[in-house]
Amino acid sequence: MKLYDETIRKVRALLSSEKQQLPHDDTAWPSVSDRSMILRSDMAYELGGGSLPALGVTLVTASGKLVPGDGVYLTGPDLPEITGDVPFARIALVRVGEDTLGEGKKLYRAIRSLEYTRYHFYPEGFMLRVSSSKRRESVRIGKEALKKGLDFAKTGSQMLAAFHVHPEVEAVEIHYVTAEKFPYQELEALGREGERITETLDHMMQNLSMDCGACGLKQVCDEVEGLREIHFHESNEAAKP
Repeated sequence: MKLYDETIRKVRALLSSEKQQLPHDDTAWPSVSDRSMILRSDMAYELGGGSLPALGVTLVTASGKLVPGDGVYLTGPDLPEITGDVPFARIALVRVGEDTLGEGKKLYRAIRSLEYTRYHFYPEGFMLRVSSSKRRESVRIGKEALKKGLDFAKTGSQMLAAFHVHPEVEAVEIHYVTAEKFPYQELEALGREGERITETLDHMMQNLSMDCGACGLKQVCDEVEGLREIHFHESNEAAKP
């Protein structure tokens, strides 16, 4: 599963060498109902609020070199140190077992399922707000939760646990970024690069024509290791009597 490996390398190159590793313990903070809301009157601030960068990126690999083990990392100030809206990025690098996600449509659905993990963890005082159309992922932070000790170690621990609900997942790195001086635009471009790979995979499953010259996604297929092999495999399988 090398579809996103080159994109992951590029993302890693953006991450600061000054990032700090945080402890992780998924029992250290309570979860709440998925219906819990944080109103503006109950909000301390918003990560990625207003027109500030607000990014969420999830990329999958089978490489132990790219994702050696579980970890939660932070570049920039932690939640208790923040006093107002700041730019925000959340990056999840997910390692799965080789060939555990299946092939064809099953592979595409498995990748999407891993991406949607962000909707399935609910730390108290940490309300995720996603706009798929605008490709934004911001977070409202509750005043009371901050007083109780909410920080990225606690939210990251819960997100690690949420990813490990998937039996295919072997290791996850969660990277939070709140630093003012970070190449958010470059990260956004890499997020779009990863999404194009996923969309190309879906396109292949919907249209198994071998006429690559007529395909609008040919450039992505040519550049990404593994996509062309998947296309030819699925086309050959479809052609079998």
